[in-house]
Amino acid sequence: MTTNPQHTPALAHLSVLVSGASVAGPALALNLARHGARVTVVEKAPALRGGGFAVDFRGHVHRRVLTEMGIWDEIHARQTHMGPQSVVDADGVPRVDLPAAMMSGDVEIFRGELARIMYERTRDGVEYVFGDSVTALTETPGGVDVAFERGAPRRFDLVVGADGLHSNTRRLIFGDESRHLRFFDHYVAGFPVPNHLGLDRRGLLYSEPGRCVAVSNYDGDPERAGALLVFRSRELAYDRRDVAAQKRILAERFAGMGWETERVMAALERTDELYFDAIAQIHLDRLTRGRVALLGDAGHGATMGGMGTGVAVVGAYVLAGELALAGGDHRTAFARYESRVRDFAKGCQKISGNAGPFFAPPTERRIRSRDRMYRLLASRPLAGFFRRLTEKAATAIELPDYPAASGHPAIPDRPAVPEHPAVPDHPAAPDHPTAPEHPASADYPAAVPGSCAG
Repeated sequence: MTTNPQHTPALAHLSVLVSGASVAGPALALNLARHGARVTVVEKAPALRGGGFAVDFRGHVHRRVLTEMGIWDEIHARQTHMGPQSVVDADGVPRVDLPAAMMSGDVEIFRGELARIMYERTRDGVEYVFGDSVTALTETPGGVDVAFERGAPRRFDLVVGADGLHSNTRRLIFGDESRHLRFFDHYVAGFPVPNHLGLDRRGLLYSEPGRCVAVSNYDGDPERAGALLVFRSRELAYDRRDVAAQKRILAERFAGMGWETERVMAALERTDELYFDAIAQIHLDRLTRGRVALLGDAGHGATMGGMGTGVAVVGAYVLAGELALAGGDHRTAFARYESRVRDFAKGCQKISGNAGPFFAPPTERRIRSRDRMYRLLASRPLAGFFRRLTEKAATAIELPDYPAASGHPAIPDRPAVPEHPAVPDHPAAPDHPTAPEHPASADYPAAVPGSCAG
């Protein structure tokens, strides 16, 4: 999809509302804008969020998509350069050392950096509305009438939900989340901690039966690191907005755990940047209904596992490309999008299905078995096996040649919308993790060792 300024934009007549500005939303906005569509992105958070977890890309499909989007070189320039990671015992002695090349894909970048790259590429040709969210969707013969929490009602030709695992768009179209969410008997939490271990682009993971604590430093900051906690549990009833209740759950589950857990939990008490969620997946029979489509985690999300960001970006490329190929005919485009993406996404979900018990095995025997497996995977004969396995899933999709893109359109006259705050200056590269994800459009944490959100 090379840019051709003399080519009539394939989607110049099309208006699209995208809900969510984490990664999937800006990725779709960039691809749609390159085909001339008039795109509005609405995000419940008050501004573009920085920080977040490390995500990775691997294989020729990811590289092709990111190259045609025009952002591969910038992603490569901003990669984390994460070093080796280790599984340790209660005394901090490494039991297994895992090379960075085995776990981090071809390129690894912080989620906030990736979102900012795409936002900067689209901000002049895409309308971003922060601090608002969709409350109702009504399809009509001429489009979708959208009601907002704050802004005036508007009509769009199409609506795309790119608002994460707990998608509001999906709820409005496909019903309550409980009908589509598959719980995997584990929970995960992430938050910043002081770098009291003196880590420099390295991660350490310690497991006891049914729970694990990992501490990583992804950017060499001598002061800050990030903690990731995983524990086995029946499904819990809690308010996702009640951070204090989530901290109490974690304090109870990790009481008395060895290694550096006491210092990690002390940091938990002080933080206001907690991410906490079930390890779960979304399973839907369809990704579209009428003029509404789901993208990324909203349609086939997984809390942990290593493929979510790549699937979202590839899905955004395919959805925009199919709309361009069909000249904006959403019926044809949506059918082709579903056909191309569904099996690809399901294959990537399979990689993540055992994330919980892998990081928090239920017994000491299972922990020892996990460590032996890691040791084998890190050995010279099998050094590339895990990498090839994940790359096979990441490349299991055939991409057609879509119409040539034609650059970024200017934003046409539109009804007044709520004024959103300026995007704040990007802070120094964050640790893994740094900031909590907004429930409306969250990406999910990388499993440690290794970046598994990508």
